[in-house]
Amino acid sequence: MNIKVIKKQDICSVVINEPKTYNALSFQNLNDLIKVLKKLDEDKKIKVIILEGAGKGFCAGHNLKEVRALKKRQKYQKLFNLCSKLMLQIVESRKPIIAKVHGAAFAAGCQLVASCDLAYSTNSALFATPGVNIGLFCSTPMVAVSRKINRKPMMKMLLTGEPIKANYAKEIGLINDCFSQSKLNIEVFKIAKKIASKSNLTIKIGKRTFYNQLEMPLKKAYSYTSKMMTQNMMAMDAKEGISAFLEKRKPKWKNR
Repeated sequence: MNIKVIKKQDICSVVINEPKTYNALSFQNLNDLIKVLKKLDEDKKIKVIILEGAGKGFCAGHNLKEVRALKKRQKYQKLFNLCSKLMLQIVESRKPIIAKVHGAAFAAGCQLVASCDLAYSTNSALFATPGVNIGLFCSTPMVAVSRKINRKPMMKMLLTGEPIKANYAKEIGLINDCFSQSKLNIEVFKIAKKIASKSNLTIKIGKRTFYNQLEMPLKKAYSYTSKMMTQNMMAMDAKEGISAFLEKRKPKWKNR
């Protein structure tokens, strides 16, 4: 397995560890990532997941040598379906997943960044949907990226294949922030610890609700979120949180 799992108390780093392919999303790496993330989703001790790449960069996208060797339609379909399954696993995970990016995040690697709930990078990181340069439009990556940034910058990335720098990626909303190489790890763990200090149950309800309501018309979204707020309010943690606030003390989460 090319996936490393490093647990530090209630935060887990998942590292794609195949530097020789620039952490490409091969069949094996896709399957292993799905398995690891599913297992972490069931781990009650883990509250936040950080996704990163080993070596010189985050992820170069699909392994083009592997792609070229597939040749048959069914095999191509299987690969792209599997990649989509990974992205849905990230979005549907009960736990927040943070992309920690250095070097390049290209094609399906950029899709991976966009699929994560939060994303932080080094100042020198680059992001691209460069499929057009090799005659393969980045159609599946654009699903995730176009849900994070506006249409005009998205279409420019897709039509030109040119990479964008971290500061511009922050400006258009693809990432939350960028830092120097030396500060990135500190800043990512800082936000991870802050999230981990909240109620697990509340975060789980909130993440699911956020993604579900995005695709709804306004009236339906308000109806749905009102029901979810009511469900949340019935939890012990909501009652404890309100009491702690009114009593000016720290809440003691039960995660139920």
